[in-house]
Order: sequence, then structure tokens, then C-alpha cells
Amino acid sequence: MKKITKYLTITLSASLVFSCTDLEIEGTDSLITDGFAGVANVQGEVANLRNIVSGGQLGNQEGLFALNEVSTDEYVVPTRGTDWGDNGRWLSIHRQTWNAELSDIVVPWQQLNSVTINATRVISPKSVNTAGGDITQQKAEARFYRAWAMSWILDMWRQVPYRDVDQPNSAIPAVLTGQVAIDSIVADLNIAIQDLPDVTAGDAIALKSSPTKASALHLMAQLHLNKHVYLDTSPQAADMQVVIDAVDDIAASGYTLADSGEFFDIFKPSNDVETIWWVPSDAGARIWHTLHYNQNFPGFNDGGGWNGFTTLAEFYDLFEGPADTNYPGDGQEERRGVVHDPSTANAENLGIGIGFLINQQYEQDGTPLNARDNVGGIPLVFTRETEKAEYTSPGDNDVLETSGIRMLKYHPNEEGGDRRQHVVRYRFADAYLMKAEAMFRMGNDPLAMINELRSKRGASPLAAVTEANLLAERGREMYQEMTRRQDLIRFGQYLRAWNLKEAGDATKLIFPIPVADVLANPNLVQNPGY
Repeated sequence: MKKITKYLTITLSASLVFSCTDLEIEGTDSLITDGFAGVANVQGEVANLRNIVSGGQLGNQEGLFALNEVSTDEYVVPTRGTDWGDNGRWLSIHRQTWNAELSDIVVPWQQLNSVTINATRVISPKSVNTAGGDITQQKAEARFYRAWAMSWILDMWRQVPYRDVDQPNSAIPAVLTGQVAIDSIVADLNIAIQDLPDVTAGDAIALKSSPTKASALHLMAQLHLNKHVYLDTSPQAADMQVVIDAVDDIAASGYTLADSGEFFDIFKPSNDVETIWWVPSDAGARIWHTLHYNQNFPGFNDGGGWNGFTTLAEFYDLFEGPADTNYPGDGQEERRGVVHDPSTANAENLGIGIGFLINQQYEQDGTPLNARDNVGGIPLVFTRETEKAEYTSPGDNDVLETSGIRMLKYHPNEEGGDRRQHVVRYRFADAYLMKAEAMFRMGNDPLAMINELRSKRGASPLAAVTEANLLAERGREMYQEMTRRQDLIRFGQYLRAWNLKEAGDATKLIFPIPVADVLANPNLVQNPGY
């Protein structure tokens, strides 16, 4: 098939909601109506791309996050009384019973396609004007953003729409699939790696909120680690070597594993040795979606949490430590965090723990918290498991309100507050584990690597590395970071049954294309099972 080297896009804003593969345009858009003449300001367009990637359903707890976390064994969002019902939206994701009209599928599809479209406008040779800065670097940033968006579209839908910049507006967008899509993403990344700045681990954290060589290398590794899934083949040694080489290049820029005791510091808005790429998304969506209504932030968030997302007991049990508590001194590994009790609760931590919150929760003065008065003011004891998915009668309220272990990597009382604009997208431990997995798939033994990581995280060493404990190690390290769905698929575990979800069929490995886009673009073919 002819290699795709040019793409066409249209002028649109980050907030525009539209059918991305139909790409209807307004007659008042003179740049398009008269023939695309390039964007007026490359710098401004790249800033717009950054905003799209960081905002909407690409940045909050919905859409991209939900599809890659709630659809796995990491999260379930039960209906709690009248809260979190949303016409069955959250349970359909967890149970993998979604349809093509689910907003969490439609909106990220649109927003990811808007990234590819806007990036293509910037990359075009016709875009020669910028208000400031290095235009070569700015175009490289656009290439990274396009590669990032296309990778997600390929991963989740297997069909990537595009337009050639020289095609008329009436032309039906073509679709990239399989190796052609992969080659296009790799071509963007190769140029990005060449033209992006080499931001090292020791450089200022602010520099890591824009694409860098290290972030492009990370995406290159991720693409090749999952490549065999996209092509429905087996892992190839050459692809695994690309993963290893890319991770080694990241390490050459000083990125390394955080020291013992510093795991949760990675998610603070300050510099560390692991953060490769972060985005200015609202951290509140990683905090309040899981905390209870009465776990609040006096003076800032008196309304407390939203009491939605919980993890599964089987996922919690992947970590070392007692099954029913997570208090200080319980012998848990660092990544499992801590539930503050009267011995450690204070005004600095608000009494709110970090990691996995189970059992009795406390105020910042050590007073045990209760649930809301309307459920009888029972003790706020987070149970191991969500035993019931949906509210059916008033008697369910007290069970549903306190059910499930809460999962938290971003603490509300950090610099910038609970709504700070700082969410980590890529970090070195992910790259490190990708290298270990690539070695494993090439027939080499990554035991020393895995045990080095476990040692730093306060976990006991493994005797051997198997597929099962390699997957488990990625879960322990990368929870809440949008890698679990890819990991489960790669290890053949995504379709199995877990709490409140029956075993699924292979059609659920990818998502349906929104119906409006299939109807508008005959080059798109609805995915099987939908």
C-alpha cells in the first residue's frame, strides 16, 4: 500500500464537538474554502493542541481514562443511591457491555481525531508563520501530539481516519489501519525524536509539560510493545529490541527509578527523576472521583469527594500487606500507601491517606469519620469489595455508600491545591517495565530488573519472573495511569471475569466506531460485534 506522507485537516477550536471523520466545515472558513494556506500562528496552534490533550474527556475521569481503567479489574463505579447511575454508563464500561452511542466512546474518538487534524495543519509545509519560538521544534511537538492521538485511536478502534492536505473538502477521508498506521506513527516519532529538545531528568519540571525526546522515545517503546496486538501476530524480536533501545535512550538522559520513600512524590507538581511527560490536566479528577463525601478539604472543598470510583479486592490483593487494613506499620509495600489513623492524621494530610484506602477513615484530628446522616451516620469503613452494583431499595444505601477500597495517587493537600493542573502521563518506571517485558518476550530473564524495582518500593524479591507476576508488577506500579487495559489485553487477561463482570468475547478488545461517523465515511467499517 502506498505510504501516507501527507494529511489534510480543517480549522476548528478545541471545544468544537463534531463528527471528526466527516469533518464538515463552515463556509466562512476562508483558509479551507479557498484552499488550505497554512495556519496563521504555529505557536498558538501547538498551544491549542496541548490544551486539547490536557482537557475534556482526554484529561478528566471520563472518556479516555474510564475506557482504559474502569473497563479493567482496577475500577468499578457502583450506583450509590441516586449517584453515579448515569443511565448505566459506568457499569456498562466495567462490564464491557457498551454500545456505539456511549458518550465515553464518542467524545474521546472526536477529541483524539481533532488532535490529529489540528496537528496535521501545523505540520503542513504551508504553515510557515509563528508568533515566536523555534518553528522546527513546534512542528516536532505537533508530530508528537499527532502520534500520541493516532496511537490511541489505533489501540482502541484499529482504524485511524486522515485527510491529505491537498484533497478537496468534498473528499471522503481515508482510513489508516495495521502496518500503514504504525508506519505513519513511527515516521512522526522519528522526526519528533530528532527535532525535540533533550530535556533531562534534572531539568525543570515545567519543561516536561511539553513534548521532548524522552516522551517521543517512550511512545515509540509503547507502540512497539503493543504492535503485535494491533497486527494480530506474535511479539517479534525486532520490535522488542526497539523497546529496549528506546528505554536505554531515555535512561541516557538521566531518568531513573525514584528512591525508596519517594513513590508518591512522583505525582506532586515538583521535579523528580521519573516524570518524563506531564500535562496541565485538573488533578481533582484523580482525587475527588474516589473519596467519600465526608472526606473533605476545609475551606477549599467543603463538599468533599464524589464517592464514585473504587478498586476491586483482587487488585488490592496484588500488593504485599494485610488483607483488611492499610494503617501505618501494617507491613505493606510502599506503593500500597497508607490509611492515616489517630497516630498519623494531621492538618497537613487532612486525615486522608494515599494509595489504597480501606477500613475506618479518619478526620485530620484523628476522630473516626462517619458516613452521611441520611444512611444512619454509620462508621465510614471502606469495605474490601463492592458486593452490590446498583441501588434497588433504601436499605442498599448504607452498603453502597461505604463499599469498596478507594485508590489515590494524587493527594488533595499538595502544592497548587486539590485542583492543581498537573497529571503525569509518562514516567520512567513504565518505560523500565516495558524494557523488562521486552526482554522477557525475547527469552531473556529480567528478574534482576524487577527485583531492583521491588526493592525500591519496599516489596520482597521475586524468585522468578512469569507472565502472571510480570503483569501483576505492572499493575502494582502503574495503577490509575491508563495502562491497565493495554496490559491486560497484551497478557490475554482482559476478557476474563472479575467482580461484577462476566467473561467477555473478543469483540470487546476494541471499541465501536460512533454510528454517525460510520454513516458519514464509507471508508470506516464498523468493528465486529457492534
